[in-house]
Amino acid sequence: MAKGMIKIPLTLKKRAKQIQVLLMDVDGTMTDGSVILLSQPDGTALEIKNFDAHDGQGLTLAQTAGIRTGVITGRESPALVRRANEMKMEFIYQKQPTKIPALEEILKKTGVPESAVAYVGDDLPDLPVMRRVGLAVAVGDAVLEVKLAAHYVTKAVAGRGAIREAIELILKSKGVWEEMIEKARA
Repeated sequence: MAKGMIKIPLTLKKRAKQIQVLLMDVDGTMTDGSVILLSQPDGTALEIKNFDAHDGQGLTLAQTAGIRTGVITGRESPALVRRANEMKMEFIYQKQPTKIPALEEILKKTGVPESAVAYVGDDLPDLPVMRRVGLAVAVGDAVLEVKLAAHYVTKAVAGRGAIREAIELILKSKGVWEEMIEKARA
C-alpha cells in the first residue's frame, strides 16, 4: 500500500461504492458553523459564510465522477445559493424545518434507492436523514448523537475539508480516485 493511503474497511467501502447522490447540511458541515452578521446602517445585516476551497475541489471531483450533489438546510442564505451554483449542485433545499421531505423529493427526482445516497451532517436535525441513507457521514466536530449514527466520522472538522474527505472516501471506494486526480480542474 502506497504511503499515505488509508485502508477503507470492507463494510464501509461497500456502502460508499454504491453512492450516486451526495447530500449535505450547510452550517457546521460546509462551513465551520459560524453565522457572521454584519450590521448595516439601515438596520439590516449582511450574512458572511466561509467555504473551504478543498471542499470545493472535492465537489468538482464528485461531479466529474458523475455523483449528483446537493444541500438540505434549515436556513436561507444568498451566499449558499451562490456557492452551490458555483459548485454546480443540482439540489438546493433551504428553509427546511425537517429534512425528510427534501430527501424524499430528491429520491423521487433521481430514482435512486436510499442505499445510493450519502449524507453529511453535524447536528440533531440531520439524524432522521442519516438514519435512512446508505452512507451517513458525520464531520469530525459533530455532536455525539450524530457521530454515533454515522457510518463514517471525518478526521477533518466542519468547514475545513470534511466534505472533501467524504468525497475522497466515496471516490476511492469506487476505485476512481486516481482517475479523478488526472481530471482535476479549477
